[in-house]
Amino acid sequence: ARAFARQPVRVTLIDRHNYHLFQPLLYQVATASLSPADIASPIRWVLRRQQNVQVLLAQVNAIEAAERRIVLDKHGVPETLAYNYLILATGSAHAYFGHSEWAAHAPGLKTLDDALEIRRQVLLAFEAAEREQNPEARSQLLTFVIVGGGPTGVELAGALGEIARRTLREDFRSIRPESARIVLLEGGPHILPAFPDRLRKAALASLARLGVEVHLNSIVTEVDAAGATWRSSSDGHNGGRKRIVAQTVLWAAGVAASPVATSLGVPLDKAGRVLAEPTLAVPGYPQVFVVGDICALKQDGKPLPGVAQVAKQEGVHAAANVLRAIKGRPLRPFRYRDYGNMATIGRGSAVAEIGPVKVSGFIAWLIWLFVHIFWLIGFRNRLAVLGEWAWAYLTFQRRARLITGGKVWPGPRSSG
Repeated sequence: ARAFARQPVRVTLIDRHNYHLFQPLLYQVATASLSPADIASPIRWVLRRQQNVQVLLAQVNAIEAAERRIVLDKHGVPETLAYNYLILATGSAHAYFGHSEWAAHAPGLKTLDDALEIRRQVLLAFEAAEREQNPEARSQLLTFVIVGGGPTGVELAGALGEIARRTLREDFRSIRPESARIVLLEGGPHILPAFPDRLRKAALASLARLGVEVHLNSIVTEVDAAGATWRSSSDGHNGGRKRIVAQTVLWAAGVAASPVATSLGVPLDKAGRVLAEPTLAVPGYPQVFVVGDICALKQDGKPLPGVAQVAKQEGVHAAANVLRAIKGRPLRPFRYRDYGNMATIGRGSAVAEIGPVKVSGFIAWLIWLFVHIFWLIGFRNRLAVLGEWAWAYLTFQRRARLITGGKVWPGPRSSG
């Protein structure tokens, strides 16, 4: 929407939330480092000076591309909205690889609600362990499993290690929080597969220092209320299963495109993403463009990664192509510029690949910190986040440790 500023067009922005979310820092809300308002800004405030933009708070149910209409949900009653050009950036949902029943026991991290629920579960696990007398039940409460060794899973695991071994270390009397068991399960041979081998090894070393157990080539076969079961990918489908009893299982293993994509009636990939034209247009519907997690596009024969910087560049390019189409000019193919990859693993530790430069440790952490501060929207958010990080670095504390919503657990859960 901001790309259309000062253009002679009328823009309607539809979102089911009234805020813009800075997704890369969502895990910090889930692990009590930041509050929701630190990483989110009201959409109307962000676009307050763009008089050519109207914001609608609504749920998009389907796209009737042949009729150039969007189907909205109005209190359970369908409502349609016509368009001349459409840019779809509906994001993604959690993918449980055909096991939707796992979602009830292994929440993922895509929204602020997800982050707050994960924060609640993590903090409640320590609280429940404080009053639990049975050693086995206490061990279950203090065991945390993260499924998926990409940036989200690695950053979650590192943050949980920080919470257990530093933040909560002196806060309890009946338990030792630093004895918590944190397990990271990755189905492939490496964590952070998009990073070079040297940085992956540095990340593994950082996780080990935080007491995180990393199991590679580990395919999850079952998740229930009492933990997770997995097998080694090298053993084949009939390999021996391993079981870990855990109160908290977190899912960071995969995403699928928004179901809105299916309503277009065009070819999709295995993740449900639209197989877009090089211009980001939808095949057969040149007035519809897709960006972000709903768009499947290859560059130099390789699929583009599903990361924020790809989505941001695609959004700007799609807007530019809409303006070209309005003016009768030929559309330009999208070309992604890779500015590098970064991931943080606890206090003062990160890995960063920026062009030919590959760094890890404290220097990488400083780079990660300032890059994320720069991309936050709003001076207030930048100042608040910088202040929270400075406080956490100096005191080892996390101030957003509030348990809200739901009921306090009576004790460990069972799979029965």
